[in-house]
Amino acid sequence: MEALHEAGIRFAALLQAGPPWLEHILLPLSSVADPKHLFTVCFPLCYSLDPALGTALLWGALLSEWLNMMLKWLLFGERPFWWVHESGMAARELLVLRQFPVSCETGPGSPSGHCMVTGAALWPLVAALSARSRSPALRILPFAAYILLLAAVGLSRVFVLAHFPHQVVTGTMAGVALGWGLQGRTPGSPWAFACAALVLPLSALILRWVLSAAGLDTDWSIRTAAQWCSRPAWLRTDTRPLASLWRDAGSALGLALMAAAPAPRLGPGQRVAAAGAAVAALRALQWLRQPRDPALWVGSCALRAAAGPCLVGAALPRLLAGLRRAHRE
Repeated sequence: MEALHEAGIRFAALLQAGPPWLEHILLPLSSVADPKHLFTVCFPLCYSLDPALGTALLWGALLSEWLNMMLKWLLFGERPFWWVHESGMAARELLVLRQFPVSCETGPGSPSGHCMVTGAALWPLVAALSARSRSPALRILPFAAYILLLAAVGLSRVFVLAHFPHQVVTGTMAGVALGWGLQGRTPGSPWAFACAALVLPLSALILRWVLSAAGLDTDWSIRTAAQWCSRPAWLRTDTRPLASLWRDAGSALGLALMAAAPAPRLGPGQRVAAAGAAVAALRALQWLRQPRDPALWVGSCALRAAAGPCLVGAALPRLLAGLRRAHRE
């Protein structure tokens, strides 16, 4: 593993020493490919085109993020931005490496969440686009774009020192496999989503307790990231494993509420308006300051996530349908 990590550091240094345009592409891509954008941007847009497809995308995103968090706790993966110092490699060799605002992730590094969650969540969309193409050649294009996107996201994560190459490869493979396995298996019952909202956090907390009882520290990466991050302001609480856990639980709860109160059908223009309003509302929620009290922080993460499906699939469509009826009258 030591040799694998050293090779990964040298590859990252090679990428950072590349032409300036490479940084201008990979750095924004690493930010755009953050899994939270699947919940706040991709889901509303996809749901406006096809509610079933949007629901499948969100279901794949929350399940893959939960599984990714569980694997990270079990695998204890290092991250390049701290490993290069912890291992002493930075002292032994002359390395020119830079950290960026997106470098200082606080969770363990293996497997890559960006690659795994993106791969699983976008699979339903890619499969649907491919199935609607009549030409065999055109059916390949969505999957080709999908593979290129995942490869670019993986390179961006190596470039910013958030992951080693082997972590993005395993994350990509796991995401693709999970997306393929979940195809056509999205629940339709509110009770199924409600059970997921309970089972996902409960199973994760049980695993956390078991690891702690065995003498393993599940918060080791938070302290290590704080020690080696170049700027404390780059450390974000939303990169902690528990933040994604409560986002997944809240999203599952939101799907349950959305499925229990199906919205009226909207016209094409109304669907576009609903998607735009939903993206704006969900992005605004992300900018709200998080409370510092741990209990309030957990509740805030879950409620903001639950608000997404409720707004996208229930509240906004009903509001627009009501405005349409009032306008006709």
